[in-house]
Amino acid sequence: QVQLVESGGGLAQPGGSLRLSCAAASGRISSIVAMGWYRQAPGKQREMVARITSGDSTDYADSVKGRFTISRDNAKNTVYLQMNSLKPEDTAVYFCNADALSGGYYYTLGWGQGTQVTVSA
Repeated sequence: QVQLVESGGGLAQPGGSLRLSCAAASGRISSIVAMGWYRQAPGKQREMVARITSGDSTDYADSVKGRFTISRDNAKNTVYLQMNSLKPEDTAVYFCNADALSGGYYYTLGWGQGTQVTVSA
């Protein structure tokens, strides 16, 4: 469907910042209408963190509002997640996602491989 390549994870101290990038490298890139970031902590379900549509409409999980910002560069087929004021509870594997639209419904074109974000002193 679409290949997504993530980068930018790592270790940050509480209160610190990290920026994640996700590039749509190949496949049905022209079908992408929304991209987002999800995360999964050990023993927990995967949850939506932030999402942005081709019209630049954004949505955030309540837990990250005011701290995280999602943006996209359409020319580079890339979406970014700027994470500020990081907390230990932000520790998780972060996955990039791309969606297409058909018949008024979104469906997933692909997932990135995941990048680890660890927030610890």
